[in-house]
Amino acid sequence: MADKKPDMVVFDEEKQQYNAAFLPYATSFSAPQIKAPNNGSWKNSQIYKANKHLKTKYEALKKEYEELMQVLEYNELITASKFSFEPIIGEIYHLYNNDKNEPFLSIINPDTCNFEYLGSFKLTSDYLWQKIEKSNDSSKLLND
Repeated sequence: MADKKPDMVVFDEEKQQYNAAFLPYATSFSAPQIKAPNNGSWKNSQIYKANKHLKTKYEALKKEYEELMQVLEYNELITASKFSFEPIIGEIYHLYNNDKNEPFLSIINPDTCNFEYLGSFKLTSDYLWQKIEKSNDSSKLLND
């Protein structure tokens, strides 16, 4: 090893030969410079698109979760209320508070009842109570 080659010379000690021509990269100072491609703008664009997609999906899931929680709240409120009949699927019922501030379910229309009106609900085929909004002549289902 007394015959050490300069750093710019590519010499394989094991094979005892110059191997610059066999290497997959440039080995001399005069060789073209190897530059990694600048893909920063592509990465930023992809990150933006991915984040936008994920945020949109998150917002949709969040909205669906909030709607489910509202349905759960309605169902707990109506299930805990007092009523002495078996509700029929598809029929509209009205929820009121009585004089003792206890909720009760009734078929009496809010226009003809003097109790505190809490809302109108319809029993779905899934046995979930769905709140409906009364308009002038017809009713419109919420959360459709």
